[in-house]
Amino acid sequence: EVQLVESGGGLVQPGGSLTLSCVVSGFTFDDYAIGWFRQAPGKEREGVSCSSGEGLIYSPDSLEGRFTMSRNNAKNTVYLQMNSLKPEDTAVYYCAALRTATRWCVLDVPYNYWGQGTQVTISS
Repeated sequence: EVQLVESGGGLVQPGGSLTLSCVVSGFTFDDYAIGWFRQAPGKEREGVSCSSGEGLIYSPDSLEGRFTMSRNNAKNTVYLQMNSLKPEDTAVYYCAALRTATRWCVLDVPYNYWGQGTQVTISS
C-alpha cells in the first residue's frame, strides 16, 4: 500500500520557521520524484518544491529562497524547511509522489500519489 504521511505543521508567528516531514512507503523511493504542494482556502493548489529520484531539487523563484527541500533516500523521507514565514504561507501542505525517469522534477504535472496534508498557519 502506497502511503505518504506528512507531519510538522502547526501555528507559527510571522518570521518564524517550521520544518515539515513526509515519510513515504509502498514504492521504490528512488524511482519517484517527490513534490511539496500547498493549498490555501479559496486558492488553487500551488507547487512549492520538488526533488527528483536523484535528489535534484527545484523550487520556484516566487518563494524567494525561503523554503528548502531535502531528501533522505535511506529514510524514505523528504523535508521542507520553511523560513521567514509570512501569513500568506498559511495553507494545507501536501507531499506527493510522481513516478518518473527524468533527471529533473517538475511541479506542473499530475502526481500519482498524495498524502493527507498538514496544516500550516502563520499568525501572530
